[in-house]
Amino acid sequence: MNGYLKTTQLPVYKRYCKVLKLQENKELIKKYKEIHKPENIWPVISKGIKEVGIIDMEIYIKENMAFMIMDTVPDFDHEKAMKKLGSLPKQKEWEEYVSQFQNAGSKADTPEKWEIVERIFSLNE
Repeated sequence: MNGYLKTTQLPVYKRYCKVLKLQENKELIKKYKEIHKPENIWPVISKGIKEVGIIDMEIYIKENMAFMIMDTVPDFDHEKAMKKLGSLPKQKEWEEYVSQFQNAGSKADTPEKWEIVERIFSLNE
């Protein structure tokens, strides 16, 4: 094959990248990381995330800045999905719980706290 890999068609989805400031407190950031370990995430929260059309979600942290990559179904409507997510069981309780780690000011809900960032470069476009 001349050293080249055969390419396959990539899956179709929408991607959102978001940022969120955390409290500038090493102990709170450590705890925030701890509550996001697979064994500590509330199963009902993961279920709700998938239910609204989010296929995959990853969160990265650098100092007090959290960065999220969210892949969704192709026809995903961000505003509608976030409203639906906020109305699902235990979601409000989860938001109140994680708010102690976040530095989001008066922003109370996930759609407000996690701000979508603008993509300015793509290697494959």
